[in-house]
Amino acid sequence: MHILTSDQTDQLRQQLLIEKKELKEQLELDEHFGMSQAMGESTGELSTYDNHPADIGTEMFEREKDIALLENAERHLDQVNFALERLAAGTYGICIECGRTIPYERLSAIPTTQYCLEHVPNRHASDRRPVEEEFLAPPFGRTSLDERSDQNQFDGEDAWQIVESWGNSDSPAMAEDPNIGDYNAMYVEADELDGYVEPFESFLATDIYGNHVSVIRNKAYRSYWDNQEGDPLLEPDYTSEETQS
Repeated sequence: MHILTSDQTDQLRQQLLIEKKELKEQLELDEHFGMSQAMGESTGELSTYDNHPADIGTEMFEREKDIALLENAERHLDQVNFALERLAAGTYGICIECGRTIPYERLSAIPTTQYCLEHVPNRHASDRRPVEEEFLAPPFGRTSLDERSDQNQFDGEDAWQIVESWGNSDSPAMAEDPNIGDYNAMYVEADELDGYVEPFESFLATDIYGNHVSVIRNKAYRSYWDNQEGDPLLEPDYTSEETQS
C-alpha cells in the first residue's frame, strides 16, 4: 500500500488551505452571489407579484443561478474543511469505502476527494430518463406526425401553425398555396378543418338542444353556395349573389 510522504502531505495541506482562503474570499466579496439584495430591488419593482410575470423573468433566472453558485461554493468549502480535519486526524488520503490509500496523483488533482477511483459514487452517468419521455419522444417541437396514420396528437407542425397564424414576414409569393386570397390564409395548412369535420359544420349552428338553426356567413359558407352545394331550403330568401353583396 502506497503511503503519502511528508512532503506530499504538506503540499496537499497547502493546496487545501489556498482553496479554503479563495472560497471564503469569494463568498464574502460576491456578497453571497447577490443573495444580500432583495429580488426585484435591481429593477425597481415594488413587488415580485406583477401583472406581467415575464418582466422579472431575467432576474428570476439570475436568482436561480446565484443560489446554485452559492450552494456549490458552500459545499466545496465544507469538503475542504472536512479534508483538513482528516489531515489533522491522520486519516486523510484513505478511501472511506475500501480503506486503501488514494494515489497522490489523484489527491493532487482533487484534494477534497474521499474515494479511490474504483469507489467514486455515481461514477457513470445515469441513462435513466423520466417515463414521460416515452410519450413525448421525439419532442413535438421538432416533429410533424401528419404522415403517420397511427398518430393524431398535437405535434410540431401544429405548434408552428398556431404561432404563424398570428403573422409572419412572408409575402404571398412565398405562401404554400399560390392562390391565397388574403394574408390570413398564408400560414401552413390555413384551410385545415379545425373543430369540425365537414365544411358546412363551420357555418351551421344550433342551440344546446339542437333547435333554432342559424347560419354564420363565413368563407366556407360563401364557397358552399358558389359551388352550388347549398340547400335552397336552408336560406330560401338568399342567393349566392345577394350573400356576397
